[in-house]
Amino acid sequence: MHSVERVPGREALSGARRVVVKIGSALLTNDGRGLDDDAIGGWVDQIAALRQAGVEVVLVSSGAVAAGMVRLGWSARPSAIHELQAAAAVGQNVLTETYENHFGRHGLLTAQILLTHDDLTNRKRYLNARSALTTLVDLGVVPVVNENDTVVTDEIRFGDNDTLGALVANLIEAEALVILTDQEGLFDADPRHDPNARLISEGRADDPALAAVAGGGGSLGRGGMATKVRAARLAARSGAVTVIASGRQASVLERLVGGESLGTLLTPDRAPIAARKRWLAGQLQVRGTLTLDAGAVRVLRDSGSSLLPVGVRKVEGSFVRGDMVLCVDEQGERIAKGLVNYGAEDAGKILGQPSRRIADILGYMEAPELIHRDNLVVLT
Repeated sequence: MHSVERVPGREALSGARRVVVKIGSALLTNDGRGLDDDAIGGWVDQIAALRQAGVEVVLVSSGAVAAGMVRLGWSARPSAIHELQAAAAVGQNVLTETYENHFGRHGLLTAQILLTHDDLTNRKRYLNARSALTTLVDLGVVPVVNENDTVVTDEIRFGDNDTLGALVANLIEAEALVILTDQEGLFDADPRHDPNARLISEGRADDPALAAVAGGGGSLGRGGMATKVRAARLAARSGAVTVIASGRQASVLERLVGGESLGTLLTPDRAPIAARKRWLAGQLQVRGTLTLDAGAVRVLRDSGSSLLPVGVRKVEGSFVRGDMVLCVDEQGERIAKGLVNYGAEDAGKILGQPSRRIADILGYMEAPELIHRDNLVVLT
């Protein structure tokens, strides 16, 4: 039990199986001078080395708007939504082609994934995005994720890819979020104005004092240190550590994953499993109820197993895949709650049935369990 509850630190990087890497606009465009092909090639080389070492990497890349601005000859980031959309549309093609070419040198395929924050708050779209990303990673493809700036006005006006990186880390249950920026990390004062500013090498993601020392963003990107600190808090919800480090340091990704103390490490206050279970337990709104037989109740309480349809006696409510449902025993006592893999109609068709019959009954099988144990918390 001790290993489950242990809060991760630097060792989470050296032992990471899955990492989200976010690269900011200032780095990618060499402070606005166009996409820095050599630098991008260097980061791709490092990601390829991590993949070779067995680390799964999902890349969250800024740069579409900034690259489009350069192509269009604009020196300042526009404020008009339609101009931002145009810049994103022009720049995204350039960005995607650049990554495809560099990863191709290593025999790696890439996949462009354009998301909005709505995709990660709507449960059905959240699960669809999760399935797509995890399938790509399983296939050895490197997903390149960006915000869908071309069509979503709210994200252009308010969003940032630091936050998106954190939400992707939550989505795929990554052990670490690495935010590469043009600064060495988070300082206790603005190093651009205070020569005595000191690098904060480690802190807690939920420390309110960090927000006080985080500054604003640059002219190209939408986020400064404040958005990175906020991203660290979001990533911590699923137990991931966050590192903010300079992307201009040689072999920065390999050194970080090798355990070297670079940049600023922000740690969660819970280990990954405990953090996720706490999040599940805190969800107040449930969309339906599953009544379980005595055998299913015993298995959930004693073994921490997934909930299979064979142990369900009754389905109530109107819910869809990904909704939170409550599990009760036949006397109505609350046993557990979790995120369901099937909507109410389909769940009603397979209740009491062994998992091997799901495909025959429904014509498809999303998963062998109604609720996977990672998405289920037993209530005490």
